[in-house]
Amino acid sequence: MTYLTGFHAIEERIKSGQSCGPLLVAKAGPRAREIVSLAVNNKIRLERVGTFDLDGIAPDNRGIALHVEDTDSHADISLENFIAGLGERRNVLVLILDEITDPHNYGAILRCCDQFGVDLVLGRNRRSAKHAEVISKTSAGAVSWVAQAETANLVRAMEDLKEAGFWIYGADMEGEPVYTKDLSGRIALVLGSEGCGISRLLRERCDGMVGIPSVGRIDSLNVSVAAGVLLYEMLRQRN
Repeated sequence: MTYLTGFHAIEERIKSGQSCGPLLVAKAGPRAREIVSLAVNNKIRLERVGTFDLDGIAPDNRGIALHVEDTDSHADISLENFIAGLGERRNVLVLILDEITDPHNYGAILRCCDQFGVDLVLGRNRRSAKHAEVISKTSAGAVSWVAQAETANLVRAMEDLKEAGFWIYGADMEGEPVYTKDLSGRIALVLGSEGCGISRLLRERCDGMVGIPSVGRIDSLNVSVAAGVLLYEMLRQRN
């Protein structure tokens, strides 16, 4: 069973209208009482529990915990349905995650996606990060708002995106400076794993590589930080 304990994570899950509950309530402070009120207004069932019992169920709680029925998969839409629903939309942004296995990075990336207008996050259905509570807390609840899809074959998914009019760019330290590329229109950005970067098969299918010019002494940015910088530039160009 999965329980959300972060205040932002619980709040955004309730606001999103997705299935959840009950909300377990022990000794609630002012912030937790605000969320209890939100739950009541949204007809989320409440259960009063003892502090000791709640600590056993959700050790990282701050007086409340929300039960969610999340499985290992965070997917909520298929790529096929996403593409079919685009219609004539010109500006569309998809983020492809190639084996992002750290749930903290995954959550931080989702937070960036929410802030910078990513339309879909696409990942593998077996090797991506799979820890609902950590992802929800790290994303500050953005996981409840960002559309996600999973696939067993990212190579085929990239081909499907190209057929739908997408240009695909991979993120790489040695890539062309991101601000020199025209990133308007239908764009997909590929982020590689924390240790190995983008896999060879995916790299070969990218239309180009983009990077973030820097003057630092260490090798590179953390993948979630890089995601924020790259996605901001894409939003800047679109605006």
